[in-house]
Amino acid sequence: MYTGRTEQPCCLCDSPETVARIDIPPRAVQLMKNADPIAWRDIVGEVSIHFCESDWETVSDLVVDLGMNPLSRCNVARASFDLREDFEALLNQTKSEPDQTELEERMLVAADETLSNVDDPMTERRDVVEARVIVDSLAEFGVASP
Repeated sequence: MYTGRTEQPCCLCDSPETVARIDIPPRAVQLMKNADPIAWRDIVGEVSIHFCESDWETVSDLVVDLGMNPLSRCNVARASFDLREDFEALLNQTKSEPDQTELEERMLVAADETLSNVDDPMTERRDVVEARVIVDSLAEFGVASP
C-alpha cells in the first residue's frame, strides 16, 4: 500500500489537471470547506492543495492583488496530507497531542522571508501566494510571525 503524497485534483473545481500546488500548515485546514470531521492536530507535516490553470490565475490575483484568502472555497477532501497512526485504539493508551508550533514557526519564517523579497526577480508568484495564505491563515488563529 502506497502511503506517500499523491497528486490531487484542483481543490476548487475537482479538475484532475493541476498546474500549481501550495503547502499550508495543518491548522489552516480548519478554514477549508468540509473540514469539521478532520482532527487537524493529527496531521503530520504540511497540507498540499492543488489548483488547475484557470483557478490558479484567479486565486493568485485574489491573494496577491486583493489580499483575500482562498481557503474557505477549497474542499479539504481534495487536499493531500498524512495523518499520524492511531495506536491509541490498538494499545489502549492515550498519546499526547502533537505539537504543531515548530512546523508553523518554520513555515511563518519562510513566508516572511518570501514576502520581504517580493520585489526580487527570483521570487516566484506561486511563492508569494503560498506565503500570504500561510501568514493570513495563521493570523486568523492568533498565530503571529516570530
